[in-house]
This record gives sequence, structure tokens and C-alpha cells, in this order.
Amino acid sequence: MQEIIVASHQANQRFDKLLKKLLPKAEQGFLYKMLRKKNITLNGKKAQGNEILSLGDHVQFFFSEETFLKFGGHSAYSADNVLRPYLEAYASLKDIAIVYEDANIILCNKPAGVLSQKAREGDISVNEWLIGYLLRSDQIDAEVLSSFKPSVCNRLDRNTSGLMLLGKSLSGSQHLNRWIKNRDIRKFYRLFVFGKVTKPFRVKGYLTKDERTNQVRISERQLPGSDRIETACKPLKIYGDISYLEVELITGKPHQIRAHLASLGHPLIGDYKYGRREINETFRRAFGVESQLLHAYRLEFPLIEEEEFSDLSKSVFYAPEPDVFDTIRRTYKV
Repeated sequence: MQEIIVASHQANQRFDKLLKKLLPKAEQGFLYKMLRKKNITLNGKKAQGNEILSLGDHVQFFFSEETFLKFGGHSAYSADNVLRPYLEAYASLKDIAIVYEDANIILCNKPAGVLSQKAREGDISVNEWLIGYLLRSDQIDAEVLSSFKPSVCNRLDRNTSGLMLLGKSLSGSQHLNRWIKNRDIRKFYRLFVFGKVTKPFRVKGYLTKDERTNQVRISERQLPGSDRIETACKPLKIYGDISYLEVELITGKPHQIRAHLASLGHPLIGDYKYGRREINETFRRAFGVESQLLHAYRLEFPLIEEEEFSDLSKSVFYAPEPDVFDTIRRTYKV
């Protein structure tokens, strides 16, 4: 018999979901058969699989260790070659800074040029960095990774810098994802655009993404497959023919800020996908700008009543802007 006691990172999820994580090589039908035959029990009793787990629950498997390892592949989790990519990512991505951390979540400041999540095999991203950091600081181990993987909860484009929300625990991931989905967390960005923006404005539209080209198109009316978007902009200062803005994402869709402002005649400086090449080349030569000047600057949390997350209630977090932002503000001349 094998027994697992439900830990904090495993609680508050359906029993069948945990079983699939523990035994990823087993078919769903096999798992339900084992439940029906009481070869898998919960707290010593027959279970259906739809129970919500609590901290300290006992899960028992009445089959051999060989069978357990066959369907779970747990021996692979202890192998160095499985953990090594996470540790290497943590060692490699040294410029990621932790802005806030508690038992459930991390807020980090991602530099431009780093992926939020890997796009293909062999990539390293904030996701791998997070697991590597938690392994290196002894907050998780190989056994934890067999049933739960900490992960990013919001994504920034590779070349957008700034604040990201990361779930350390299952509870942290669930709460962050719910707050993001409900738009409870307010997200503000700092950026430079071409043209003079003299007063605040709030605009709505519809965004359609072309998966083949990884580009989006903005329209004033809804089209098949389009998503409603809303963006609020506030000018902070005008420097000649460019404006320094703060933007709040009311909705959060891929490339929303970049495409929405470009559609209004104010493309982001350094944005070669939606911007103006001649302007971008000027800033590349003068300031070494290779990508859009877009920074996730501030996050504002809502009132939170759960004791577990009380430290976050109505909190505001900032990520310092990249040095090039200050350089442009001090030295740019038309």
C-alpha cells in the first residue's frame, strides 16, 4: 500500500484532479475503476473522485510500488535531469527581481527580453525561473512537483518589462487567477508613444488575433472571433514629438496596448510590429532601443477578506522603470 497525506499545495482541488497529477500515465477510466473497487481510497473510505480535498486528507493506493511508479513515473521526478532545467533557468535569469513574496504568491519584475512562458522546447522563461528559485530556496522539492507546479498567472510579451504575478501554491494560483479574471487587480503601464497626447482618454474597441502571424487587428465594431477591449490613458509629460503615458488595462488581451494606441495614431516607440520604422530607427540609434518601450509599472490589489491573503488587501506594488526611460526623459530632443 502507498499513502499520501494531502499537503497545502494539494488541498482545495478535486480528488480526481490530484490523482491525475500523481498518476499522469494512467488513463482516466483506470483511475475511476480503482476508485470503484476501493483500490484507491480517501480517508479510508470509497470515493467518487469529485470530492474537494482538505489539508491532511489521507489518500491510499492499494497496489504495488511497481505499479505506482509505472503510472506515476515518480522515480523520474527525483532524477537530476528533470530538476536541472529549472535550476539552470534560475541561475541564468539573474535579472529577475522579487518585489513581494509570501507563502502563496510572488510578484517579480521581469526585464525585457525574457519570456513569461516558454514557446517551444528548450526555451527558458519566468515559469522555469520560478520553480528553480523555489527549489534552490528549499521551498519545494521533487515530490511537490509530482502533483503541483508553481506557475505564472499573467503573461507579459517577451519585450515588455515589469510586474508579473506568480503562484507559489495551489491556493495562491487559484486566487490570483480569479482576481485577474474578475479584473479585481488593477494593472498600470508606463510607455512612450509618438505624437502629442494632451489629455486623458478612455477608448473601447474590438481586437481580433491572427494566430498564424501572431498579430492583432483593432476595429470599432465587433467582428467574428473578436474580443471587446478597453484602454484608459493618462499623459504624464510631452517631450517634443513624443508623449510619456500611463495606461490602465481595463481588459487584458494580447498586444492590446500596442495595437490599440497604434490604431489611434500613437504607436509605441520601439514597436516594430505595430509602430513606425523610421521613428523606431531614430531611437535605436540614439538610445539603443530595440523593442517597445512598455513597462508594467504598478499593480493595485482589491480589498481582500480572506485571512490567508490579508497582507495583500488594498496593497499597491511598483516596479522601477528601465534605465532607458529616465535617459530619454532627461536627454531627448527633437
